Amino acid sequence: MGDMRNLLKMSMVAVFVGWMFIWVMISTNLFKNKWTPKMTKYFNTTYFGPQGINLVLLTVPMMFIAVLSCLYLHIQKKPTQTQRYSYSYKCSKSKIKGRMGRVMMVMNPLGIVTVTEFTFSLLFVALLTWALGNYLYLSYHVSLHNHDNAKIWQAKFRAFGLRIGYVGHYCWAFLFFPVTRASTILPLVGLTSESSIKYHIWLGHISNFLFLAHTVIFLIYWAMTNQLMETFAWNPTYVPNLAGTIAMVIGIAMWVTSFPYYRRKKFEIFFYTHHLYVLYIVFYMIHVGDSWLCMILPNMFLFFIDRYLRFLQSTKRSRLVSARILPSDNLELTFSKTPGLQYTPTSILFLHVPSISKLQWHPFTITSNSNLEKDTLSVVIRRQGTWTQKLYTHLSSSIDSLEVSTEGPYGPNSLDLRHDSLILVSGGSGVTPFISVIRELIFQAQSQSTKIPDVLLVCAFKYYHDLAFLDLIFPPDISVSDISRLNLRIEAYITQEDKKPEAADDTRLLQTKWFKPQPLDSPISPVLGPNNILWLGVVILSSFVMFLLLIAIVTRYYIYPVDHNTGNIYNFSYRVLWDMFLGCVCIFISSSAVFLWRKKVNKEGDKESKKQVQSVDFQTPTSSPGSWFCSHDRELESVPYQSIVQATSVHFGSKPNLKKILFEAEGSEDVGVMVCGPRKMRHEVARICSSGLAKNLHFEAISFNW
Repeated sequence: MGDMRNLLKMSMVAVFVGWMFIWVMISTNLFKNKWTPKMTKYFNTTYFGPQGINLVLLTVPMMFIAVLSCLYLHIQKKPTQTQRYSYSYKCSKSKIKGRMGRVMMVMNPLGIVTVTEFTFSLLFVALLTWALGNYLYLSYHVSLHNHDNAKIWQAKFRAFGLRIGYVGHYCWAFLFFPVTRASTILPLVGLTSESSIKYHIWLGHISNFLFLAHTVIFLIYWAMTNQLMETFAWNPTYVPNLAGTIAMVIGIAMWVTSFPYYRRKKFEIFFYTHHLYVLYIVFYMIHVGDSWLCMILPNMFLFFIDRYLRFLQSTKRSRLVSARILPSDNLELTFSKTPGLQYTPTSILFLHVPSISKLQWHPFTITSNSNLEKDTLSVVIRRQGTWTQKLYTHLSSSIDSLEVSTEGPYGPNSLDLRHDSLILVSGGSGVTPFISVIRELIFQAQSQSTKIPDVLLVCAFKYYHDLAFLDLIFPPDISVSDISRLNLRIEAYITQEDKKPEAADDTRLLQTKWFKPQPLDSPISPVLGPNNILWLGVVILSSFVMFLLLIAIVTRYYIYPVDHNTGNIYNFSYRVLWDMFLGCVCIFISSSAVFLWRKKVNKEGDKESKKQVQSVDFQTPTSSPGSWFCSHDRELESVPYQSIVQATSVHFGSKPNLKKILFEAEGSEDVGVMVCGPRKMRHEVARICSSGLAKNLHFEAISFNW
């Protein structure tokens, strides 16, 4: 297995280097005037037409990597199951991963940038700079096609604007990789979709800026040459300017509403406007044509496979088993799941409640552990914002069922907990990912040969009643023996209160509502992603091969008899519409077929889970004692929860001194530091860990930027 994994890795690296080399050379005069004429004879065949070169050089390699990555991740996953907690097995990899994962810089607006992220970002900036420099050289030092009998300087101005658009197109070759949630590409470099959203944002800003400059330059050029009506021209055999104009208008609307003000203060405006991306893509592709579509096709093809599979999953209603209303008015929802559904700690689940909003999906942290809780999955929801307030109101009313759809889970491919000690730093609801981490350590502790790190949980809350979050650390059916090897210490800081509230404020009970199963409800089951990585590879391979075959047939027997590869007769827009239509058809057929097959295979497990859920006596609501932390006089009868209270120190009216806490851990040889909370807290911890004053601190941030 190790030899096969290394062979796959070397193959993917070689193909990727070759792919990037083509991107480097595209902007050069050598590629355009010498290489392209020679390659045209071999690649622009009667089966693929003018798009042949880009299809072979830029589309096929990345799709090849996507397929190989599925096999690689599948093989990589096997040792982690048989040797999952073997310290010696993982030690060799952790050193390299630790170096590449170290914080390189912390600064706004870039945020926390690791060595890996900095390396890839630097290479991409170098690629854009190289391309822009080459295109500028071509614009001013190479003979120009003088359109419209313009003056030389006007023609050069037009050429500059055209090539600015070319550089913007480079960004689109990578734009959709970060938002492909079940990506097989990102795990290869240790990234997840959740942690990569910032790259999608950066690429979006860069591309929109370049496209806006491209548009403005052409508007000025047309104004100078008295051709402003060209803005609305739709040439049947050349670039349709109107399509570009429409795409730019949509792009500006999406761009403006994607800035932090709208994302954080007016999320609905950002959310609904961003769904115009489908129209943006359609008109943009019509504007650039089929040859340029092939340059950016891989990341779009993989994104739409992922998007359609997510749609298929979201059409199922998930079985909501119970809802727990905490004294702090936060919620814990528990769903039924099939035992085969596996996910890593810190994963998230997207929820959709049609009775609240027909379109909105919101991500929430999973607090359960798939190894400890094989039949259920739990998420915690903080009542904050319009959507969560409406959900709280729904669950507080007298209802016996609630229609909920889910999407996910999504999370890292693996989580490295192999340290001498772990320091978990959280702010507010940022404590929820660490609940799943602690539960994973409880599961690992069941193996006597596994080394379990000492755990220090540093959590900051505004109010005392938020300590109820800590009630969720242990699963409901935990025993003393399960936690006997876990050395957990909790330092809780209450920042907005100077003392413990009066007993009158703590009389609220913890409510648990059990919901009746509905005929259309089903347990959350594995989809084509991390749980079925080989089947995802089958979808990618079959849909792409089908796409190539259909494109070849349509081009050879429908387009070529009309156009004869001249590119001057057959409608320019129809070519790219054929590509988009056939791509969607292939994704639909292949994804649907494999999804339905997997659904049939999982049907028996679904029936068994259904019987288990229906056998429960559902009563709603039921009340149970309030929080272990927020009660003054209750008797601590549960030994596991008693141990949490005893391990917790509560500090009022102050914030944690993170520098002191982290530097005090210097006695340990290897300290893992994880942080989840406000940006200021994440950046402070990152700066401390990257300062070099304590070389034993290994940093990892958890940030959800949806």
